[in-house]
Amino acid sequence: MNEHLISSKQMAQFVASGYLRLDEMVPKELSDACLVEMRDHHFGYLNVGASFEDTWPKGTALGDTFRLPQVQGLIHSLVGPDPLYDHHAAHLVKGGQTRGPDMHQDSVIDFRENYFDIQLSFFPVDTPDEMGGTFLVPGTQYRSVRTGEIHIYQHMRGKIWATCPAGTIFVWNTGVWHGARSNHTDQDRYMYKLRLNPTRPQVRNFDTADLEDPEIRQILNTNHGWEGNEHRYELMRRVQMWRFVSGQPDYDQGERFMRRIEYRPQAEGVAAG
Repeated sequence: MNEHLISSKQMAQFVASGYLRLDEMVPKELSDACLVEMRDHHFGYLNVGASFEDTWPKGTALGDTFRLPQVQGLIHSLVGPDPLYDHHAAHLVKGGQTRGPDMHQDSVIDFRENYFDIQLSFFPVDTPDEMGGTFLVPGTQYRSVRTGEIHIYQHMRGKIWATCPAGTIFVWNTGVWHGARSNHTDQDRYMYKLRLNPTRPQVRNFDTADLEDPEIRQILNTNHGWEGNEHRYELMRRVQMWRFVSGQPDYDQGERFMRRIEYRPQAEGVAAG
């Protein structure tokens, strides 16, 4: 599996932006078979909270997809070994269907520190711009909101969407703000979403060969545009997460960027005046 782990720089991108895009990760023949299953079979929710490997149906196109070595390496890099199955859904936006404001955030009741779930969005067919595709607002995973609070938001700087070839997988932190776009074609658009939970600390599960690459600092400092004057706040959250996933508790950005919140002088032996 080691050759399929994501790099440290890719992990830094996930920490900074909350997602990774892997084009044509699933072969076309398997993608086509998955589309048939998505149209004709509805597995329903499986055994929520059970081992993903033991729960997911074997002998199915979707099961084969999520057991591909490159997909297994991606999953291991982000949530570690033996993840738990949370839920899945075959999302459908019919041809000609328009969508109004749809921005939302999943799992707003998640109060864990550092740990995070992932969601894999698998596009089994070519998804051109006019077909819409799921949109994401990179970097928003650290901004917990109540779902309804952001429904009316439609245009945010840095917003991206899944205009991609068949077989592409987007993997993203469940906290990223996202939604569905209108489909302006006569073809139905499918996206398969799978959510997984970690069972072990998400520390150094990726390829750390490039852990000291200086480009990591630049990646973590990415400005998506919507942060405005609060970019430094977002950067502090990213540094905290990077310390956790990289196993570098003293990592900092620049000249002791985190010093202001970590410096806690203790008053010892203060004599009365």
